[in-house]
Amino acid sequence: MKDVDIIYFTLFPWDHAYSSVSFSFAKEFIKNNRVFYINPPYSYKDLVTSAGDKYTKERMSDLLMHRMRYEQPEILKNHPNQDSFKAVMPPIVPPINFLKPGGLYNKMRARNNKKLLKTIQRVIKENNIKNYIYFNCFNPYYGGVLPRDSFNPMLNIYQCIDDISQNSYTTRHGVELERKAIQMADITTVTSSELKNIWQKDAQEIHLVPNAADIDLFKKTIQQKFERPEEIKHVKNKIIGFVGNLDADRIDYPLIKKVAEKHSDKTILLIGPNNNTQIEELKIDKLPNVIMTGSINITKLPPYLQYFDVAMIPFLLNKLTKSIYPLKINEYLAAGRAVVATDFSEDIRSFNDIIDIGTSHDHFIKLIDKAIAENSAENIEHRVSVANSNTWTDRVDQLWSIVDRKLSKQTVS
Repeated sequence: MKDVDIIYFTLFPWDHAYSSVSFSFAKEFIKNNRVFYINPPYSYKDLVTSAGDKYTKERMSDLLMHRMRYEQPEILKNHPNQDSFKAVMPPIVPPINFLKPGGLYNKMRARNNKKLLKTIQRVIKENNIKNYIYFNCFNPYYGGVLPRDSFNPMLNIYQCIDDISQNSYTTRHGVELERKAIQMADITTVTSSELKNIWQKDAQEIHLVPNAADIDLFKKTIQQKFERPEEIKHVKNKIIGFVGNLDADRIDYPLIKKVAEKHSDKTILLIGPNNNTQIEELKIDKLPNVIMTGSINITKLPPYLQYFDVAMIPFLLNKLTKSIYPLKINEYLAAGRAVVATDFSEDIRSFNDIIDIGTSHDHFIKLIDKAIAENSAENIEHRVSVANSNTWTDRVDQLWSIVDRKLSKQTVS
């Protein structure tokens, strides 16, 4: 759809180290539309905890002066449509999530929300935005939807990508705020079948739009020859790899430890930030065949993936993971990697003809050798072909079809 701008407020900043739904959609939208990508505002706490970060340093003076800031992401500098993307950093806000639900929280949230809405109003005015669609990607804390009387968006679209009730931080205020955003949005999209089950009674209109992958980026794994990254230059044996946030809510750390112990002849490569205590408690980081790289930017992942003999998704089986369609499944497949996953969701089971799914720890561990043994050129080609049908271009096409139908109904009525 041309001649329509996108205002995209999201939980995931454009400079996030890992792939995100919102930035992936935005890169597709700019092929035909202007996108105004509004980062989540820093809180004073964020400013302190990320003070050494490159982008925080660049933003520091504007943040301290409570100024809005336009940014042009480096990651898009070679994109043919980079001029259609404008990133926005809102003014800093006080942290309030620690407050109990009630009057003080509501008052402080209203103030923070007002700051965000003023930022959006300024963006609209300064960029002569007339016809636009507003997206909120999983950030119901502020700007869940834009008020029609003062903003008049063509549509308010809310994107739900996780079960917000299953995280101790987000559940404190997020569940009810997300419910309100979904109830008020013209369209709600969800990334998994379970999320659709959870929210379909609240949403005016709800659609399953699963996650996809930046296929061209991850195809480099099989199209180019990379030198071994520094962390694995010394590795001569098979590599069992994982890419993602090593958080406390999704990952089955006892399973990872068992994999490392049972496959002591192989190297376990864990790529991603360590945001849990179990790795140290279980002494996984002390095992001789475990390598942890820490955070690596998504654009630098193909050289690592090229040396994976099998990729794993060792998720727990819980209420949170039941609602997950992981970004990494299509990224692994686009890279041609064999995949072994736990049986955590209906959506992961939809890949059971192309990946191996372990129904227990022992089964998962056995499937690793099977996946490595069956890593033929034919299977690699099959994996890539499956990933080719799960691109962000496909998802944007699906989304525009939903939008067209909705706008057509509004015109008729």
